[in-house]
Amino acid sequence: MRHLKLSLLAAGIGILLSVPACTPSVSDSGDTWLKGTAEEKFDRIAEQLGGFDATMMSVSHKYQELYWAGQDKNWDYAAYQIEEMREEIERGIERRPERAESAQMIFPALDQMEEAITARDAALFDQRFTGLTATCNTCHRQEDMAFIAVAPPQQRLSIVQPLSDE
Repeated sequence: MRHLKLSLLAAGIGILLSVPACTPSVSDSGDTWLKGTAEEKFDRIAEQLGGFDATMMSVSHKYQELYWAGQDKNWDYAAYQIEEMREEIERGIERRPERAESAQMIFPALDQMEEAITARDAALFDQRFTGLTATCNTCHRQEDMAFIAVAPPQQRLSIVQPLSDE
């Protein structure tokens, strides 16, 4: 699925970059943000995708969803969040390889979370979630971002609610 998404993104970027310079909506009218040479357009699109901060916003959401999935014992949703977190971090590393060394530390913590989820063990999930949180904070300190302290959510903001006992 990830390769399909990347292929579609690459195709879309290719189409944008191949638009002839004489097309008024792209270069002559002045009413678009995508201007310049193909390389300048590509750089602008890359800038719009954001750096690792965009990755962290997405991971933050998934972290919260993971927490509530575990509290609800919604193991399938928890497993989905782990997969999504892993993919998001990989995409962030691809965009910002200088963050790779620090970001790599999350993968063993995600592996441990997967073990708890596979075991469907709520106590182990809580223990491993504490470890995941500590790993996030260690990474932030390593990246000179210690002012970003992660903690389990205190209030459910998710639209995903506990499964009913049918």
